Amino acid sequence: MSDTIKDKESLSMTQAQPTVLAEQETPASSSRDDKIQDSAVPAQWRNAILLGDALEILSRIPAGSIPLTLFSPPYDGIRDYGKNWSLDYKTLGRLLFGATCDGGVCAVVIGDGTKDFAKSLTTFRWAVDWVDNTGWRLFECCIYSRHGNPGAWWTQRFRVDHEYILIFFKGDRLRCFDKTALMIPSKHAGKVYSGTDRLTNGGFKKIEPKAVNDLKCRGTIWGYATSNSEGNRTKLEHPATFPDRLADDLIHCFSKPGDLVFDPMCGSGTTCVMAAKAKRDYLGIEINPEYHSIAMKRIQAEVTNDVRLF
Repeated sequence: MSDTIKDKESLSMTQAQPTVLAEQETPASSSRDDKIQDSAVPAQWRNAILLGDALEILSRIPAGSIPLTLFSPPYDGIRDYGKNWSLDYKTLGRLLFGATCDGGVCAVVIGDGTKDFAKSLTTFRWAVDWVDNTGWRLFECCIYSRHGNPGAWWTQRFRVDHEYILIFFKGDRLRCFDKTALMIPSKHAGKVYSGTDRLTNGGFKKIEPKAVNDLKCRGTIWGYATSNSEGNRTKLEHPATFPDRLADDLIHCFSKPGDLVFDPMCGSGTTCVMAAKAKRDYLGIEINPEYHSIAMKRIQAEVTNDVRLF
């Protein structure tokens, strides 16, 4: 596989100049005691979605200015976006690493195509390259399990009902990790359990009787209904989307109110919409004018006109 992923949506190697087509006014960011440099991001780029080339714009974003990046790249020709754009994920990783603050996170929602019965391994090549050659560290690889109708009844391979969530971070430790919103009900809540626990040396340790908590960590398999079930017709004008809840969960876990959330391949605008609803600032980039228009319509309908946010 080459280092460049072809025929994709939202990142080209052309040098299109970014255009700020809209700006969403939101309350001022809350003060933070951690000294990231996101105030250095140009004011006209905060709470805005830019029409342009992600690599070109990223090269002009100040170093250490982004606490959280969340995006889903086009990959392996799964969708036909009608343009011969390409995605240089190696350069993207380097530029994102430089723009990310210490302890910042980059979450990539991605999958692998299949050709001649074999998986492309795009996800794995991406992860290894970013860690080995760029400086990112891999916090976790979660599974996005897609709930919904069974779809095609393939006879030659398994039906693909998952994608990966690669969660990278910069530095020694995460600056923000709050999984409160990700907790799920415990199946055996309130029941008292005891017994033994296996130690690393092969021995056993007695477990004192203890009641099971009402909530537990969901773990690394995250299940969501697909975007088709959300009923958002504007969002579905884009051919490849991910659920609002997936973005919402990642934003609440890895950022704080007032932080800047960045999506370099904005698509239908899900990351930006959910960031605004979570009282974060947002910055999106989209190269396709049609998809940029979809994202802006969503911002107008779901953020600007949603008085419940303010």
